[in-house]
Amino acid sequence: MKLSQYAKQQGVSYTTAWRWYKAGQLDVYQTATGTVIVRDPIQVTGHVGRIALYARVSSAEQKEDVARQLERLRSYAAARGYQVAKEVIEIASGLNDHRPKLLNLLTDTSIGTIILEHRDRLTRFGYHYIEQLLAVQDRHLEVILPTDTQDELVDDFVALITSMAARIYGRRNSKRRAEKIKACVEQVMKEEDV
Repeated sequence: MKLSQYAKQQGVSYTTAWRWYKAGQLDVYQTATGTVIVRDPIQVTGHVGRIALYARVSSAEQKEDVARQLERLRSYAAARGYQVAKEVIEIASGLNDHRPKLLNLLTDTSIGTIILEHRDRLTRFGYHYIEQLLAVQDRHLEVILPTDTQDELVDDFVALITSMAARIYGRRNSKRRAEKIKACVEQVMKEEDV
């Protein structure tokens, strides 16, 4: 496949794919017309730095889900022969931009590749900004399941709807918890009066 198609499939910019090509990290050949063709689109070799796995879920009730997510990441890394240096699990909303474990991972320049299951495990919005900032440092994100659709606009719309639904659901959930706490307090107050 052409280098531009490969870049799109991997979820990286053409410039990043070109840099990998120039560094000899891809199995490629060049046609007589100068087109760069990637032979093996599945695996990028020669990662710079160490490899980290990042798994995230939104709530503590999903602890089993994050364990399964991490296991899938481990299987993916093992299948590609990667030596994993760090595993990061975080329980926080994808909308939250104050996630200390993610911030530590992104600022750790010894980590060259961060492997995720889906883009939204990293962030709901701004994925491409993070990807470009890492690319400037010759680091990159590797996503096992890059997208549900082949249309970036549709993906953004789905992310927006998912985020809004999560916020509405979270409000409802917190309202229910507040009502339960209020009922408990009222119960204790009644018992103390007796």
